[in-house]
Amino acid sequence: MTSIAQLLAQSGLPLLEARMLLERVIGKTRAWLIAHADETAGADTEQAFASMAERRRQGEPIAYILGVREFYGLEFGVTRAVLIPRPETELLVELALARIPANAALRVLDLGTGSGAIAVTLAKLRPQARVTAVDIDYAALVLARANAKRHGVSVRFFCGDWFGALLGETFDLIVSNPPYVSSADPHLASGDVRFEPQRALLGGADGLDCIRAIVAKAGAHLDPGACLLFEHGYDQSEACCALLEAQGYAEVQSWPDLAGIPRVSGGRIAAMT
Repeated sequence: MTSIAQLLAQSGLPLLEARMLLERVIGKTRAWLIAHADETAGADTEQAFASMAERRRQGEPIAYILGVREFYGLEFGVTRAVLIPRPETELLVELALARIPANAALRVLDLGTGSGAIAVTLAKLRPQARVTAVDIDYAALVLARANAKRHGVSVRFFCGDWFGALLGETFDLIVSNPPYVSSADPHLASGDVRFEPQRALLGGADGLDCIRAIVAKAGAHLDPGACLLFEHGYDQSEACCALLEAQGYAEVQSWPDLAGIPRVSGGRIAAMT
């Protein structure tokens, strides 16, 4: 029989990744694995671990294999129906939180919610806010609802294409991490994105199709003085700001992520005088 240490060493994976998978199979912590490295793994454990390790060797993201991903200090369920929440998107959450007073019942809309990571995080950290989330994919919404239940928050979910299910509704803040990858981007052929849903990634020839639609229509759903914030690609900030300015947004700007890359752009609907 194979020991835990041998199982990890023979996996063909970096030790950290192998341990993460084995932790899930055995249901024990990393400290337990280290302390019991010489113990026999067991046939069922070997088989389950071998299956997971093979998936990882084929390039499948660990988040999909484990079924969870941490985002903004919270754990979210993920499946191949949604994008994997990424650290860069935490900037969008930070900017949104700064615009939602802790005790204010502001109306917040998350467009293209996917796993619900943004909407659920905002609802968790601003429990007085009235959060609404929209996605065109029903499977994504099933997962987002489960994540809202996981964290004990109340979020309204709608299935639709951007604002299609929100006729006549207005909000104090709209946020979005829309598809913004160009259909010709060479990165689509490598890394985690090979396994992620193309609908949630691709934004047309220049990556801006969805952003154009959101910027063009958001004004009708924002109260005077309200903000629109959205994530975009590393080289799209100038174009995004131009789109916002063309629609009459005020205080238009972009914000950099931790790597110094302009990652989020936004603006404010002019307040009534």
